[in-house]
Amino acid sequence: MQNKLKTILTVCIAAAFVAVFTVWSLVKQPSDFSEAERRYYAKLPELTGESIVSGKWMDDYESYLCDQFPIRDTFRSAKAFYAYNVYFNMDNNGIYFADGHIGKIEYPLHPELVQRAADKFKEICGRYGMGKNVYFSVIPDKNYFIAEKNGYLSLDYAELTDMLAGALPDYSYIELFDLLDAGIYYNTDTHWRQELLIPVADRLANAMGTTLTHDYTFNTLERPFVGVYAGQSAMPYEPDTLEYVTSDILDNCTVTYYDTGAAVEGELYNMEKAQGTDAYEIYLSGSSALVTIENPACTSGRELIMFRDSFGGSIAPLLVSGYSKITVVDIRYVNSAHLGQYIEFDDQDMLFLYSTVLLNNSAALN
Repeated sequence: MQNKLKTILTVCIAAAFVAVFTVWSLVKQPSDFSEAERRYYAKLPELTGESIVSGKWMDDYESYLCDQFPIRDTFRSAKAFYAYNVYFNMDNNGIYFADGHIGKIEYPLHPELVQRAADKFKEICGRYGMGKNVYFSVIPDKNYFIAEKNGYLSLDYAELTDMLAGALPDYSYIELFDLLDAGIYYNTDTHWRQELLIPVADRLANAMGTTLTHDYTFNTLERPFVGVYAGQSAMPYEPDTLEYVTSDILDNCTVTYYDTGAAVEGELYNMEKAQGTDAYEIYLSGSSALVTIENPACTSGRELIMFRDSFGGSIAPLLVSGYSKITVVDIRYVNSAHLGQYIEFDDQDMLFLYSTVLLNNSAALN
């Protein structure tokens, strides 16, 4: 009798739990964006006959319910705690902790996407007649320094760079791997620290035949920097600090954004973005399609067109002193076929500077 009562009580508690959270999830106001995970939630799918028959509606509705589940982040934290501390998993959904860093496994290597990136670079140079003064460089993600030695799956970085170099024999490769280490990257984020990139900027500039000046003032953002991996880990973390460099040269530059198609003058460092969800967007306003930086202190007339991903936003200011004008292009947000409307291609230096993560997932390049 006692066992029967225990069983009934257990079933009742479980049923009450399911009922409460089901009703709660149905009546709560849906959220659009996850601050912790830095992503938009799944939207309520449209109910159609075709989607019901195919089963797609149920799949999409399940994703929607999972995203809108009450106190979702609390349950995420509980799951992560058990994964790391009870079951002793090495990672949780690909997120891991090693050498003071939070990392995200990037594996396996996708040769077809590395080739696609190389083909896109050649397509751009061919379309706009850029046959000389073309350079490319690869930025390793921080897994290169912390993943394999701690027992995590890791890309074959030598194969990736060899593939790219083999596909781009007519362009000059600038090696950066030997200048970097894990300390150059934020502990909670994928990106590198601008204040530590002066040797990297020098290497790039020297390879392209120009020199830089380094009369910088180093500024620290008052707000602690919480990188993208911190929220994805759902675990406690120590935030980073974010620094940015200024100088008289940088202060006197004219910075123009073309995100809307029209020229809009702006700032090199977007302090409004620095107070937003991702403070790394302080650099060139984050996901900006096309930005020009004109430097009146350089009278050489030399120009650089730099194709980049998010890593390039923080190093572009460090290259400014070597050029009269730098045009920074992110072809994730603008179709490369339309660049001739905004850029007059005429014997500028051209640099393709991309991280291994983007090269290994190059479907985003247009």
